[in-house]
Amino acid sequence: MRLWVLLSLLLLQGTLPHVIGQPAKSKRPKEPGENKIRPVNKKVKPKTPKMKERESADSSLKSQSILTQVMDKGHFQKVAATLSLSAGQSIELRCKGSNVTWNYPSYLDTFKDSRLSIKQLDRYSQLILTNSTAADTGEYSCWLQLCNGNKCRKDETKTGSTYIFFTDKEELFVPTPSYFEIVYLNPDKPAVIPCRVTTPSAKVTLHREFPAEEIETDGTDILYDVKKGFVYQHPTSDHKGIVYCKAESQGAPQISIKYHLLYVEVPKGPPSTTISASSNGAEVSDSIHVICTVLGEPDVDVNFRWQYPGQESERPVIIQNFWRLINRGTGHTTRISKSILLVGDFEARDAGNYICIAQNLQGETTVATKVELK
Repeated sequence: MRLWVLLSLLLLQGTLPHVIGQPAKSKRPKEPGENKIRPVNKKVKPKTPKMKERESADSSLKSQSILTQVMDKGHFQKVAATLSLSAGQSIELRCKGSNVTWNYPSYLDTFKDSRLSIKQLDRYSQLILTNSTAADTGEYSCWLQLCNGNKCRKDETKTGSTYIFFTDKEELFVPTPSYFEIVYLNPDKPAVIPCRVTTPSAKVTLHREFPAEEIETDGTDILYDVKKGFVYQHPTSDHKGIVYCKAESQGAPQISIKYHLLYVEVPKGPPSTTISASSNGAEVSDSIHVICTVLGEPDVDVNFRWQYPGQESERPVIIQNFWRLINRGTGHTTRISKSILLVGDFEARDAGNYICIAQNLQGETTVATKVELK
């Protein structure tokens, strides 16, 4: 037994050096912290774009300017929010797209000015204005139209706009076709005195004709917008009267046309309408007239329609429409609109109800009166 144990120890002594001295497999040195346990199902957080990158991406999706200015043949540049050109210069603008609509100072359409030309080509629309004048100062914009059959709508993501000043030292104010304008002061919306200038750097002040004084503009209640004119943010009856603007720019000051400010305070809604007849009883061969009257806001148009007894038989009648401004005695101005229906040589078929329908942008009102045969 001892011999067997001794033999076993000798065998173990011979094999142990080979086990202990066996060279270890080559391994790369471990990095610091490599022995830390790593989660198996680690969720990778998606990379969030930087704020500026995200804002620029969002804005490009919201709106993409399609307006460019042709500088020379083959040279283009995107237009800025405002441009200043000397009166007499020509300008060419282009809008990308196969179906483009333009907007520009309305008087160019009113007088069908031959200096303005617009052409729609395959890939863009072209606007050319030659021999510009100070009166051409204003906003020029375009947008792409999306059409489905006969129905079209504006593509809000593809638009372009610029405000162009055509400077003229002889015309600091943008010329207007009249020498006197009425501006309505409504208590629930801003009022604009449109004395726009052709030179953006001109110093512009607002003046009252009587009593003669300069009106202080504090930049809050009354402010000046070079693209619009003076803006009354919260008009009151104290602002009514006649005013004008004065501009100065490297020379003698210039005076604008005069503006008559009228304060308005009329309830908004469908027309406030009344009807009356010259007589509610008529004899054969008499002449009668029926009057439909509306009191409303000075700058709100009213349309009249009539229904009367002899209408189906095409009875000849005369209809006259007119309106005028009236002062209600408290500094408030109202527009009175009237429609008069005249019937001559009254007949039996003319007896019955005379119906007036007055309509404005906010609705319509129907009133009626009866005329009988005596």
